[in-house]
Amino acid sequence: MSITPTQSQLQALVSAPQDEPVFMLNLLRFKEQADGIDAGVSGLEAYERYGRATGPFLEAVGGRVLQAVETRQTVIGPEAPEWDMVLLVEYPSRAKFLEMATNPEYLKIHEHREAALADSRLIACGPIAAAG
Repeated sequence: MSITPTQSQLQALVSAPQDEPVFMLNLLRFKEQADGIDAGVSGLEAYERYGRATGPFLEAVGGRVLQAVETRQTVIGPEAPEWDMVLLVEYPSRAKFLEMATNPEYLKIHEHREAALADSRLIACGPIAAAG
């Protein structure tokens, strides 16, 4: 189960070039029933609370959700569903992502994410360099 980054993962993120755009690929598996701050609702409902509360923080750093989709069928890979939702979020830079992720007010709403998720992956991506 991976809900928060390890210290080495954070260090790698901080050490990477900070001024180029970054796309964060989010792979999400929800708890059937949320716990903590969102006990009594589904993991999906708790994550929706997190998503609504995250909007202003994302906007403040110039980020935007490019795509949010629910998974429906594995075509190649394990038959058992691994993820419930996939999000692709664009940030102007890693520095802006880190600015949001370390904002004390944002960290207060992060509890909804932790209450919602059974497992996740957050993968920093960039555009493919043009050949030639």
